[in-house]
Amino acid sequence: MNIAVIGLSHKTAPVEVREKLSIPTPKVEGAIARLTSYPHVKEVSILSTCNRLELHVILSDAENGIREVTQFLADYGNVPIEELRPHLFILVQQDAIMHLLRVSSGLDSLVLGEGQILAQVKHALAESQKHKGVGRILSRLFKDAIKTGKRVRTETSIGTGAVSVSSAAAELAQMKIPNFTDCHITIIGAGKMGRLLVKHLVSKRAVNITLLNRSIKRADELAAEYSHINIKTGTMDLMEAAVTGADVVFTCTSSEHPVLHCDNLRPCIAGRPLNLFDISVPRNVHKNVTELEGVKAYTVDDLKEVVAKNQESRRQMAQEAEGILEQELNQFLKWFGSLDTVSTISSLRTKVEAIREQELEKALSRLGTDFSEKHRSVVEALSRGIVNKILHDPMTQLRAQEDAESRKQAMETLQVLFNLEEKKAAAKR
Repeated sequence: MNIAVIGLSHKTAPVEVREKLSIPTPKVEGAIARLTSYPHVKEVSILSTCNRLELHVILSDAENGIREVTQFLADYGNVPIEELRPHLFILVQQDAIMHLLRVSSGLDSLVLGEGQILAQVKHALAESQKHKGVGRILSRLFKDAIKTGKRVRTETSIGTGAVSVSSAAAELAQMKIPNFTDCHITIIGAGKMGRLLVKHLVSKRAVNITLLNRSIKRADELAAEYSHINIKTGTMDLMEAAVTGADVVFTCTSSEHPVLHCDNLRPCIAGRPLNLFDISVPRNVHKNVTELEGVKAYTVDDLKEVVAKNQESRRQMAQEAEGILEQELNQFLKWFGSLDTVSTISSLRTKVEAIREQELEKALSRLGTDFSEKHRSVVEALSRGIVNKILHDPMTQLRAQEDAESRKQAMETLQVLFNLEEKKAAAKR
């Protein structure tokens, strides 16, 4: 089996491409069903965030499987495959494994050490388990990646003061508008990003905030956490009124279509300046808003201006994590390599177990009916114990062979000594 990851990220594709390939949670089930219907795709997990879309897959044939997954992405995003290819990255085997470990640890994020990605990796695993996309290999890989992400944040300083996309957006806004105290801010969306936005804006002395959300309950609950400042709340039907009174607007909803565009924004601004910060993918703000005089719009791709300021110091922190990643990679590779032995071990146990049952049956038949049930149980337990002890050492030694060639030779030896190949051939006939 081959482990691969096919996807795109903030490093390889602009937001206008990433938003076409975004797979929100409601669409994950259908995407997994379609991907696992391909002949060479055996397992799949989908990691879709504002900065990346990654399909982690187990393929029976790497070349054909990658072709199938790439075609799926082109069809899903309605992007010609020749236009999509330059934006894709494809990693296999050890590189694919290490990539997920780095992603989960926040080392591949736009903002090094970002904490939100770990929750997103957990969500990807949960969704894939729910919709039966992952099997033995990807389940183990994702669990190891989550464990690695936790280790990196616990055992290194990479998470110290780590900023998220939301905090980077707040910092970018402050670079454009230095004084938040006299600024009226509207936030559209009260999910995880909205929650972090409020936190960081308040820390930057923002005191006049309007928070809109599809559910008023979530907006009210978030506002209640900051009772010391004036946070007005409302539902999305108040959006135009809230934007009309704002100097700065942040958008972070899960909508798959723009909530602000030239037509509904024009009546709100009347020629006055307005700064829009859209940190959603797909974008919440249509690109045509820049046609309006005084409107400046920023997307997640513009956050690189902020990230560049602190990148070098954070990169040095990231070096602390490299040792942990190597440890976890080697542990997974050891386990993954041992899967080669499963078939041989299963065949060996099956053959020896069949011999045990035959010989036990012969012995019990000779002992006759006078032999009590209790004595039968003792003899059967004795035979099982002898078999398990005989098999323990060869099975342990076979699994312990870390070198692929040594493992192959050990399996071939067992197959010859116990005549396992003949058994397989008979089973196929």
